[in-house]
Amino acid sequence: MSHSYAFVDATPAAQFRPFSEHAVEDISSHLNPLLADVFALYLKTKNFHWRMFGPQFRDCHLLLEEQGERIFEITDAIAERVRMIGGTTLHSISDIARLQRLAESDVPAAPPQQMLAELRADNLRLAAFMLSAHAACEKHHDVATASLLENWIADARRRAWILLEAMR
Repeated sequence: MSHSYAFVDATPAAQFRPFSEHAVEDISSHLNPLLADVFALYLKTKNFHWRMFGPQFRDCHLLLEEQGERIFEITDAIAERVRMIGGTTLHSISDIARLQRLAESDVPAAPPQQMLAELRADNLRLAAFMLSAHAACEKHHDVATASLLENWIADARRRAWILLEAMR
């Protein structure tokens, strides 16, 4: 069964929301795939955290643990913004799998440098997806979500930079 996650909330509270149906659909259609990508990146980061090995094990293991925590922290805020504007959030793991744009890593073992490089690339892609969502928010004057996205973009780029430095 196919679900649409860009439709408008029909609850009575929705009448107090300042966004048009079109705005809710447009912003939600950016935020829900972004939420799926954040969950996917969180899981990949934790997966690589668990699979890390080698001379830099401790540093990389701790780095990925910290990054995973920071990534997971934004999931609730994204979902809440979707709800606050009148949209519907993801419902299941299958929703995440269907909407995510970041690739999973099913490789049982990878060299540490490869794992770090993959996470760096994913964080940069996530920042690009966030920029696209930011543009939709600006178009519809959703300054609250745009402001959150600006911080998350900076965080994703910072994670990518730290991963680059860890690979040297």
